[in-house]
Amino acid sequence: MFKESISNEDLTQMPLRWFEGEIVMVDSPFQVKQAVQELSGQESIGFDTETKPSFKKGVVNKVALLQLSTKDRAFLFRINRIGLPREIIALLSDENIKKPGVAIRDDIKGLQEFKKFKPAGFVELQDEAKDMGIQNFSLKKLAAIACGFRISKGQQLTNWEADSLTEAQQRYAATDAWASLEIFESFQRISYDV
Repeated sequence: MFKESISNEDLTQMPLRWFEGEIVMVDSPFQVKQAVQELSGQESIGFDTETKPSFKKGVVNKVALLQLSTKDRAFLFRINRIGLPREIIALLSDENIKKPGVAIRDDIKGLQEFKKFKPAGFVELQDEAKDMGIQNFSLKKLAAIACGFRISKGQQLTNWEADSLTEAQQRYAATDAWASLEIFESFQRISYDV
């Protein structure tokens, strides 16, 4: 079983990991079709979104990026450019493809601002963690507890609507979705062993 929690001191001792596979930037309808075709063949894909931070009270920006990741390929959909095409909606509504993520309710709500859809197949890792007696719910701490590594959150408050995303932003975004998949698979292994 997993530890209930991890201290910040212990967290800093963990090895730092990040997504090392291929990162595919998706910002055209043709690329959307190709990406969704590949993702549709998966049993589970890591899920996350990024939104440009707002430093003004009452100003909330729309979701800028949707990240969906397999073990070795992460797709970064520039939602602020392409909106939410029907191919992506079909994927997000497919109950046969598990889409684990952390604090996904707000992510889904943000995506539904573009187009209403019925989400299916989503797995809230915080609920799974709670069921296992884990008391830390951030992606960073869940990765440490479930997978034995830490991830960097250094790019979190950057401009996700920028003309082009830096390599560091792309790696960060891919890592968040990939880490959700890693945590999910680690939880699955424990569930099977019990």
